[in-house]
Amino acid sequence: MFKIPKSKIDMKKVLFFISLLIIGVNVNSQIAQTTIKFSETEHNFGTFKEEAGQQTFNFILSNTGTQPLVIQNVVASCGCTTPEWTKQPIPVGGKGKVTAIYDPRNRPGQFNKTLTVYTNTKPEATVLVIKGEVIPHEKTIEELFTYAVGGIRFESNHLAFTNIKKTEKKIRVMKLVNTSDSIIKVAFDGMPDYLTIKAVPEKLKPGEQGLVEGTIDATKNPNWGNVSSMLRVLLNGIPQENLYYYVSANLVEDFSSLSKAEIENSPVFKVASTTVDLGKIKGATQNDVEFKFANEGKRDLVIRYIRSSCGCTAVQQGNQGVGIKPGQSSSIKAVFNSGSYRGRVTKAIYVYTNDPKNSEVVLMLNADVEQQEVSK
Repeated sequence: MFKIPKSKIDMKKVLFFISLLIIGVNVNSQIAQTTIKFSETEHNFGTFKEEAGQQTFNFILSNTGTQPLVIQNVVASCGCTTPEWTKQPIPVGGKGKVTAIYDPRNRPGQFNKTLTVYTNTKPEATVLVIKGEVIPHEKTIEELFTYAVGGIRFESNHLAFTNIKKTEKKIRVMKLVNTSDSIIKVAFDGMPDYLTIKAVPEKLKPGEQGLVEGTIDATKNPNWGNVSSMLRVLLNGIPQENLYYYVSANLVEDFSSLSKAEIENSPVFKVASTTVDLGKIKGATQNDVEFKFANEGKRDLVIRYIRSSCGCTAVQQGNQGVGIKPGQSSSIKAVFNSGSYRGRVTKAIYVYTNDPKNSEVVLMLNADVEQQEVSK
């Protein structure tokens, strides 16, 4: 039997131990730690104007330890601050930097942000702070009045009234300005009976600011919930093509006069399920939908109004205005026309009642519409 000479066995042992020593050195170098010192850990930019743009400051650091210093990562507390840092290992006694770049655009007022610096030190994280105050820039006419109609600019193309009680009349205003070099008369066309919109003054001189004054009389609107109107803008009596002024409101019932006892003894609109899934249906078909509900309250429940989110869903208004006695059940029926829809479809039905705790309920209907493939 062949035997390995002893000299060869010893050489293998030597090589093995040398390998272990090399690995040990590599491991130690990977976990080697050092110490760090910043010249300062907080910087105040003071007060500056927004239009001054990005503000930059360098935090200087020193390697005060006995091993190379590595900045592994820097994380800013928000997207308004961009960090940069020395990427190469910093030798013993050497210096590096962490740069904080703050963007004040659209961020007026005071700020206080942090940058967390991760290094091969113990502790591994150092928190740097930047702060200051941004003076907002003076907005231009175009920024203040964003909707342009000819020589007139409006603050917006949408006058939103938000919630209006069905028993009240509400007024909202919006600024406008004449940016032309001539007098312009401003008017609106297409107003429904419950809405009045006018410019004050009616005629604006060049450079003059005025108001759009809108008045909604909710008692004259038979609908409930979200209502809206698109009005055509007239300048000097001339309709402006494809330019409209949008007015919206949410009409709600007035429960403010109810006492605590009246609220506790009020009707309760309880739906068995607020969602109906029709499953797979064919396109261009009529599909019946039914939502069952009951009055679990102590007084008659009245369905004020029912509307759907699109014309594809026709709601039967049989329950509207009819008192439903306590304990009595009923249902809301609708017909969904799948038309040219394809795939997953979701539609909403809005129900408005005299239940003070649940006066607006959203019912959802879902369907997977399959269109018949047309043979070529």
